[in-house]
Amino acid sequence: MRYGRNRRDGSGAYGSGAHGTSDGGIGKTGDGGIGETGDGGARGSGAGRRAGSGPRGRGVPVALALAGCGVLLTAGCSSSGGVPAGAGGSPPGSPPGTASPGPSGTARDPWAPPARGSVTVSGEVAKGLESPWGVAPLPGGDLLVASRDKGTISRVRTDTGAVTQIGRVPGVAPGGEGGLLGLALSPTFASDRLVYAYFTTESDNRIARMRYDEQRQAGQQLGAPDTVLRGIPKGVVHNGGRIAFGPDRMLYAGTGESGDTALAQDRKSLGGKILRMTPDGQPVHGNPEADSVVYSYGHRNVQGLAWDKDKRLWAAEFGQNTWDELNLIEPGGNYGWPEVEGKAGRAGFRDPVAVWKPDEASPSGIAWAQGSVWMAGLKGERLWRIPLKGAVPVAEPEAFLQGKYGRLRTVVSLGGDRLLLVTSETDGRGSPEAGDDRMLTLTVR
Repeated sequence: MRYGRNRRDGSGAYGSGAHGTSDGGIGKTGDGGIGETGDGGARGSGAGRRAGSGPRGRGVPVALALAGCGVLLTAGCSSSGGVPAGAGGSPPGSPPGTASPGPSGTARDPWAPPARGSVTVSGEVAKGLESPWGVAPLPGGDLLVASRDKGTISRVRTDTGAVTQIGRVPGVAPGGEGGLLGLALSPTFASDRLVYAYFTTESDNRIARMRYDEQRQAGQQLGAPDTVLRGIPKGVVHNGGRIAFGPDRMLYAGTGESGDTALAQDRKSLGGKILRMTPDGQPVHGNPEADSVVYSYGHRNVQGLAWDKDKRLWAAEFGQNTWDELNLIEPGGNYGWPEVEGKAGRAGFRDPVAVWKPDEASPSGIAWAQGSVWMAGLKGERLWRIPLKGAVPVAEPEAFLQGKYGRLRTVVSLGGDRLLLVTSETDGRGSPEAGDDRMLTLTVR
């Protein structure tokens, strides 16, 4: 089975793992697939995992203690305060009283996390999920989770592990890497009850919002979708899909170039970009171009967005044959694709802060906790820790849970030293076992 290998003294804590510093590519044709161009394809035989019936030492589902918007969430932040919804505001990278790091990545933060960390799997919240993708924590601790292939949103009770469908998103056309992808809650969810979703239709990728009415019958609790933004290019691969509300209460979206590499450098296209918009889908004051939602460009396939404690925006994306990337995002930055991949040191392009060989990563969701960015790997089947002092790594990336739970899709900060991790074995590229897919809670350092 996948679980419990290399555990120390039965404690469930994992020490440091492989580092992503090897040179050279692996000659593959896409984001980690075998003869694919997709988002981290299966390794075929499930190498590195033992056959078995389930994890050792699994306990009852654990309740998640979420504290509103004090939690920085990969799936979105719904806290109060900051810039009013729908208004402009300075982009996160330049918050009041915080120096924005320049292209060199210098920072003023005197504190740094330890070079070596640890991960303990502290509980299983839910199991038996089908193609889970986006996750949005609700006030009080329960979770909303999107099923990419079913086009449904379900509520997960974190005290019992019960999973109840709240509704289906109309117009979702799953196929390849497309379907119902990212979720986020409105910054004013307590009053408006709006759930935002990024999804693939027959003609495009788009973002819509729906009112969540818990008083209605289960399965019919989502109102009609109100489209916020349409026209994001779609494809069998590279649909991006992560959405999140930032510290400025603006909506951010990571998109892919849908397999058409030229779109990433086309400033008029929404493909291969990070987008920043008001909750109504309008361009925001402080964007590079006043009439555009494009915030950064030159991306291949962005699937991870997170902010650190100083409100810097980080993004993870798939490379092609050589390097996957973790990038520090600056307004108007050109991140190189398809002209460069990885650290090129070329004028006019932003180099990534960290890179990996795609078979070690093929990254999806990211989260910030304990001074580090934590990055879920699909083909790499591991959780990466990137410890940072400000915007500068203090040590090489560190790998945890390698091969223990298969493909890893989404990671969400629950505040303090706690993370939520979602597996992705039922997405058509994994080797699902009984109980897949799962939501796990982690304690990290």
